[in-house]
Amino acid sequence: MTHQLVNQLRFARSEFVRGLEGVTDDDGLVRFEALNSISWTIGHLANQENFYWNYLAQDLRLAPDLRKQVGTGAPASTPPLDEMWAAWREITASADAYLDRVTDDDLSLFFPFGSRTWGEDVGILLQRNTFHYWYHLGEGMAIRQMLGHTDLPQFVGNMAALTGAADED
Repeated sequence: MTHQLVNQLRFARSEFVRGLEGVTDDDGLVRFEALNSISWTIGHLANQENFYWNYLAQDLRLAPDLRKQVGTGAPASTPPLDEMWAAWREITASADAYLDRVTDDDLSLFFPFGSRTWGEDVGILLQRNTFHYWYHLGEGMAIRQMLGHTDLPQFVGNMAALTGAADED
């Protein structure tokens, strides 16, 4: 059974995708100072998942140049939208191999990092990753509004779909 915190991360991912559905390649590159572009944001979230769930959790090194391009503290950039979505899909699919196995006991584990351990446990990393999606989804929706996009999602989607329960509005 999938852990509830993993379900929440996956729901945040699905809302991120839903919120950015229909963004064109050109719109994905627009940058309103001091916000980053939507394409950057997609790569940035992929980078975080890559570090937590692929590198720390599984010792996998996917998309090694992504951190330089869209990592925290990297210079502002407008990478191609299709490349960032492709990286995001590859990275999240690989991350799911780890996330599918997370248990309550795993939440208090600290990943090895060099000669020490990473400073936050798996439970905190799951929450940080989930909240990061919501933060950047808000930015993405604001950018879409500034671009003049209409008919955007207005509220959090079907959370009940995570468990197979009926949607209650």
